[in-house]
Amino acid sequence: MGLKRSRSNILKFALVLFILFTASGITLGGWYVRYLEGVVSAKFEGRKWQFPSKIYSDTLLLYVGMNLRMEDLWDKFRRLGYRETREPPRARGAYRYVKKDGLLEIYLHDFPYPLEPFKGFPVRVALEGATITRMENLESGEEIFSLELEPELVTGLYDRIWEERRLVKISEVPPFLVRAILAVEDERFYRHRGVDPVAILRALWVNVRHGTIVQGGSTLTQQLMKNFFLEDERTLQRKVKEALMAIIAERRYSKEEIIENYLNEIYLGQRGAQGIFGVWEAAQFYFSKEPGELTIGEMATIAGLIRAPNRYSPYRSAETATQRRNIVLRKMLEEKFITQRQYGAALKEVVQRRALVKVANDAPFYVDFLKRELATNYTNEVLTAEGYKIFTSLDLQLQRIAERALVEGLKQLEEEYPHLRRRGEEDRLEGAIIAIKPQTGEIKAMVGGRDYQKSQFNRVFQAKRQPGSTVKPFTYLGALMYGSAETGKRFTAVSQVDDSPFTWSYEGQEWTPRNYKEEYFGIVRFRTALERSLNSATVRVAKEVGISKIRDLAYRLGIESSLPALPSLVLGGIEVTPLELATAFSTLANNGVRTRPLAIKGVVDHSSKVLEKRDIRVEKVLAPEMAFMMNYLLKGVLDRGTGRGARARGFNRPAAGKTGTTNDLKDAWFVGYTPDLLAVVWVGFDNQSKLGLSGAQAALPIWTEFMKRATAGTPATDFNPPAGIKMVDIDPESGYLATPECPQVIREAFFEGEEPTRYCPLHRPAEARVFPSSTQVRE
Repeated sequence: MGLKRSRSNILKFALVLFILFTASGITLGGWYVRYLEGVVSAKFEGRKWQFPSKIYSDTLLLYVGMNLRMEDLWDKFRRLGYRETREPPRARGAYRYVKKDGLLEIYLHDFPYPLEPFKGFPVRVALEGATITRMENLESGEEIFSLELEPELVTGLYDRIWEERRLVKISEVPPFLVRAILAVEDERFYRHRGVDPVAILRALWVNVRHGTIVQGGSTLTQQLMKNFFLEDERTLQRKVKEALMAIIAERRYSKEEIIENYLNEIYLGQRGAQGIFGVWEAAQFYFSKEPGELTIGEMATIAGLIRAPNRYSPYRSAETATQRRNIVLRKMLEEKFITQRQYGAALKEVVQRRALVKVANDAPFYVDFLKRELATNYTNEVLTAEGYKIFTSLDLQLQRIAERALVEGLKQLEEEYPHLRRRGEEDRLEGAIIAIKPQTGEIKAMVGGRDYQKSQFNRVFQAKRQPGSTVKPFTYLGALMYGSAETGKRFTAVSQVDDSPFTWSYEGQEWTPRNYKEEYFGIVRFRTALERSLNSATVRVAKEVGISKIRDLAYRLGIESSLPALPSLVLGGIEVTPLELATAFSTLANNGVRTRPLAIKGVVDHSSKVLEKRDIRVEKVLAPEMAFMMNYLLKGVLDRGTGRGARARGFNRPAAGKTGTTNDLKDAWFVGYTPDLLAVVWVGFDNQSKLGLSGAQAALPIWTEFMKRATAGTPATDFNPPAGIKMVDIDPESGYLATPECPQVIREAFFEGEEPTRYCPLHRPAEARVFPSSTQVRE
């Protein structure tokens, strides 16, 4: 009896435990399902993706009379996603070049440029050799004289992973593309509720027959759940969770909502650091088209990528991509998504072999500079998630030229001067180069060091170094503007100055400037003192003008660093950045109008709404005739002075410039410019080791190579004298008007009323030749 009662109690206890465990399981299961419902709802109804902001270069202007560098243009087309065709281009992003007829036909892309969106149209460019002679809008039949190619993508600002996608609505996607995806990924999509038992059993049977996993049974909804929420691991726990989430999603959202999310979520390839996500990006990446422009064959190619994007990529193997496409087309035909005729036509489409153009940041120093500027208005969280487009002044072609000139130039210096070689990377020879458009202040190129991977220190704007003789023009400008504070005399290009040794007593101290290599030339012309960069003569001029006036002029031109009002300022015994020097000399190149350095031109949000537009900021700080006088004097530096090595190396177009060498030979500089482009080059060691070379030896060769390549194909322009300037032929020895008997004659510039009136007393006098202010400068 007791035994029976004991067994009965055990059974009752077991039943209670069973009920408790069952109830707990149901409760926990219900809680877990509700938890998953919350997770799925939050994703579908909240923010699904982060959109990296993208940095773009400046546009490329093509104009009648431009001399094209054809290889550079083909590279540009390739990077912008243009494709060459044999027939006249009929779709955006296509071009045809008929060399024998001298014709280039381009169908331009659309591009949402701020304030002035690009609307693509077909254009015909007539060429004579490589020179543009005529351009015509083939849509309107009108002759045009210039056009712009859209900006290039430089890089993205992203957090950990760069997922590149552009959202599309299901209504914007061609039905054939949706059908192609369903044919290979989930042909029963509209007949299941998130999990497809038929597909699971079919996959199980196929896998058992092959003895390995060759087919999956996941629905399109399950794939979406895995991509949204789960790691890519094959475990039973993950599959159960994926299935539950798929059922929840199907119960709460429509089939159209699910497939629209899938079309925007799927990973479809890789372009360097940039992951290609969604069908819109895939259409652009593989075919340079929008989804609505794709052919059935191209749609099938994209659908075939989903299983293994990199294996089936046309960039990797056109043959493998074609085979995979044909499998998709066969499935589409079997599912009656296409007709036999459409199937046959699609099979005949040729998958083109195309070279993969990776998005590689070709301007890392420039991008770092941009980030600093952007940080004043935008947080890093915003920039990495909101999908802004940042449009810049960057010219990628000039950027590549600048980097090449700097890297090759430093390497050549190390080969020519073995003492510059260093064993360790930390004290390696370094350099920097910045290029600016003087009229606008646009920073066109910036290279802050020879190897960004090894040093991210941007010497263009972070390194303050002694500028040496590059600041001497401030003294000569002050002399032209103010004259001598001691005697009241005016200075002209032919004024005599003393280049003998002397000591300057200043505020109870004495300072004796020394010439380079201790060479002194006695009495020399004002122009000669600047062209030869004579220290003693320059300091004597500065003493007459006054240090405070020279310092104020430097500030006015664009120097922002603190400058002591000491005699050492005259010879560059201060510290400034290459960017400051570029700004100051741009003021001279721009006829006395100072422009603020401009890197960011505009910022738009994900919907192309303009958030910021940075205009060119200008300020007139010098009279144009004063700026011209300095430009004309500095032209002589290249033609006869310390910068003449540029001419010896083949740079022959009109240009002005100034070498810079510090007294301790630690820094070498060259600042040089045409009316349209200015570049500053610095060479030295970060640890202040002695370079032992002058600016003409170390920096000038790099500047010359950059400018030769940067200006090739562009029209040569000169500094034109404004009203108030007279150009006169003089004898450089006497400083008076030249006669036919003078062995040397140079054309000199004077302020009107200050030109010489007497003929050269050293040679037989003749009738003076005085030219009006409209006369063009001649060499």
